[in-house]
Amino acid sequence: MDGVETEHNSFRIEEITDGHSAVPDARALLLEYGRFVIAQPGVARFCFGTLESEAARLPHSYIEQGGGCLVASAKGKALGFVAWRTVAESVARDAWELKRLWVRNEGRGMRLGRALTQAVLDRAVAARRAAVYLDTVPAAMGAAHRLYLDMGFVPCAAYNDNPVEELAYLVKYL
Repeated sequence: MDGVETEHNSFRIEEITDGHSAVPDARALLLEYGRFVIAQPGVARFCFGTLESEAARLPHSYIEQGGGCLVASAKGKALGFVAWRTVAESVARDAWELKRLWVRNEGRGMRLGRALTQAVLDRAVAARRAAVYLDTVPAAMGAAHRLYLDMGFVPCAAYNDNPVEELAYLVKYL
């Protein structure tokens, strides 16, 4: 086994570690997420170049920030991605930030987004984190925003200087 793995009825989730066989899939999913985001109205200031750098350095771009990343796959095909990193102590003590949740069209309806988000929350609890933060654009990512609210995330004050307009900042206390 390449990394930490969780089996579900119709898919599996693996934590991506250095040299993991799914690193190329994780990179492709992360770049798909970026292309989706820049295609949305109101997110013109999203920096795709930064995302390309994150993708090129996976999984280190998140591991070096006290986090990691996961890939969900079904029938041998990578269908979903999520990452997390430590939040600055000036924002919150012992907290993570959930980043880059993305599920390909053919993975939608399988509850992959929920499972990936829950996998990060489970890791946060195991690591004794106090909270998980995230930001999202409800107008562009309505399904994700509803998912987060359904999973117990609540609105919070802005915790970063993200230049994207119409962001919703959310937190889930653990």
